Amino acid sequence: MSATLWFVIRRTLQVIPVVLAIAALNFLLLHLAPGDAADIIAAQSGGASAEFTAELRRSFGLDLPLYQQFFVYIGRLLTFDLGFSNVQHRPVFDLIAERVPATLLLMVVSIGFALLIGVALGIISAMRHRSWVDSVVSVIALLVYATPQFWLGLMLIVLFSIMFGTLPSGGMMTIATDMSVWERAVDIGRHLILPSITLALFYVAVYARLMRASMLEIYTFDFVTTARAKGLSETRVGLVHAASNALLPVITLAGVQVGHLLGGSILIETVFGWPGLGRLVFDALLQRDLNLLLGILFISSIVVVLANLAVDLLYGFLDPRIVHQ
Repeated sequence: MSATLWFVIRRTLQVIPVVLAIAALNFLLLHLAPGDAADIIAAQSGGASAEFTAELRRSFGLDLPLYQQFFVYIGRLLTFDLGFSNVQHRPVFDLIAERVPATLLLMVVSIGFALLIGVALGIISAMRHRSWVDSVVSVIALLVYATPQFWLGLMLIVLFSIMFGTLPSGGMMTIATDMSVWERAVDIGRHLILPSITLALFYVAVYARLMRASMLEIYTFDFVTTARAKGLSETRVGLVHAASNALLPVITLAGVQVGHLLGGSILIETVFGWPGLGRLVFDALLQRDLNLLLGILFISSIVVVLANLAVDLLYGFLDPRIVHQ
């Protein structure tokens, strides 16, 4: 078996216990909070008796000891059953499946935009070290990093939706039935611009600063000095020799921040009315819908773990020494 194949198999097998451990932790943390779906349903019915609430709790299986509920939950996960939402009266998988595409679209566009712009600004800043360009990029990155995302989103809505009227202020698409596939794609793209930029700008600042610092460190290495001694242009030294090696910590951080990106999407989806998992988490929290919350957290953990697995494999491709460790 080749070292590369063994590296892929080893990293993939490590995902399974991590996902199960995260699922167990999510279960325990959510059950530490007071209240459950039976309390919410009883309160919504108005004047429900204690007997009615107890019957609801029994029918939902919430009267069982916590360890029994835990084993039932893990047993369902092993059969890929996310359970049933007792509040919305629908399977959890169906509720999540409706929202996952919107959240993944927002996340992929945001992280792609952040990496592209952040890495480009970091390279420019490092190659123009201590110039006015470096100062401008550093100041802008600091301002964007310190700006609250919800405030930035509201200001973008005021500017582009209310004052200029060029972009929609919320939702994922315009309600219309006579759009072609191309028109629908363009319409979704227009709705995507403001939330994706709002979510991405924070990470643009992070990646720009990290790329700049990483490149400045690479510039001190011997192979860069050798490349300069061979008469290569400063542009070639920066783009080919320094930037390619400086990308490794940026890629690592991007994989780690997928979970943070999911958390940030809750706020952004609420501000812009984006119909993704963030809004579903918010509603499930208010309704104490534990089955739905556990399902969302489980799917989110899988997304984060798979993103980190992809980064590990990409890291091994970029730096073959890791494969042989």
